[in-house]
Amino acid sequence: MTQSTGIAFVGCGYVADFYMATLPNYPELRLRGVHDLNDDRTTIFSKHHGVPVYASYEELLRDESVEIVVNLTNPRSHYEVSRRALEAGKHVYSEKPFAEDLTRARELVESAERRGLVLSSAPCSLLGETAQTMWQALRYDAIGRPRLVYAELDDGAVHQMPYRTWISASGAAWPYLDEFRVGPTLEHAGYYLTWLTAFFGPAAEVVSFSRLLQPEKLGDPQPHAFAPDFTSACITFHSGVVARLTCSTVAPENHSLQIVGDEGVLSTSECWDYGADVHLRRRVTGVESAHHYLTNPEVVPPARPADYRFRYQDTHDMDFARGIADVGEAVRKGGTPALSARHALHVLEIVSAIADPPTDGSTEITSKFDQLEPMPWAQQR
Repeated sequence: MTQSTGIAFVGCGYVADFYMATLPNYPELRLRGVHDLNDDRTTIFSKHHGVPVYASYEELLRDESVEIVVNLTNPRSHYEVSRRALEAGKHVYSEKPFAEDLTRARELVESAERRGLVLSSAPCSLLGETAQTMWQALRYDAIGRPRLVYAELDDGAVHQMPYRTWISASGAAWPYLDEFRVGPTLEHAGYYLTWLTAFFGPAAEVVSFSRLLQPEKLGDPQPHAFAPDFTSACITFHSGVVARLTCSTVAPENHSLQIVGDEGVLSTSECWDYGADVHLRRRVTGVESAHHYLTNPEVVPPARPADYRFRYQDTHDMDFARGIADVGEAVRKGGTPALSARHALHVLEIVSAIADPPTDGSTEITSKFDQLEPMPWAQQR
């Protein structure tokens, strides 16, 4: 019989429904209860999903059956909620960013390490079938030596969409004020940066440009402390690979990734779909026309099918609970999760350099992390 791990959710807002929908994929994770500062939200979420409620965060932290606190609060609260959980001896899996301030993020990592606790952070899409398939193809030299990456994380003109009407399965409104205040870079750049740092190792330097292009997102001329809604950065990795990453909530939706190597190009069209195809175009030598130096795209055989059963309303086709399961396995086995705290800190340092660049745009990245390993099911073809 598989040993179970007790977990609890802090935060019952919009994203919590994504986790609830995919949690049944992992029967070894036992949800002991949920808590939100908004009592009405807690009650609605609890009734919708049929889960127990903690009257306070203190009560949750006192529950010895809870081993992992899943921090799904708004970004402003991530640091404090995780800090208290670690101090109470709980392991933590946090939504992104796991702290808005890099200094506080380091404090959390060091606190977890001192206490021998596991700390990990979303996004967990590196553990998905698409990312693992691309990583596998790179390890088996499908495109030769990688040189250049183009990564796009454009979400469309969100300010022109009916974002005030977006609600989750349990009726939580999309937290647009938080989203606009944090910005698309802190929210979304990690989706591809977790992949690229796993594939190519630590980054050495970031050169970035950022701008708030749509300051009147709420439809009024009042000034708001909104983050840049467009950033574009060039990232140089110690391995020599260079990546250009663009994030926006202005340009048409585009979540594509291209990795250019000496012998071909790997690409995918979507990082928010664990079952998205990975394509390979091989480089052809000796052709007369430069327009035909790559073959037609072929689908790379997936490392395994993305056939997990429980999904969220046919949208955001990601197994959100996979990151919690990763922490749970590390807790049960006494090891390090596939998504380590030091890796999350490194990704956050890159994201912070992109979102808030210095005057000259250039930032040296100083953090490091131990080399990540592919999932066992993706280590062989």
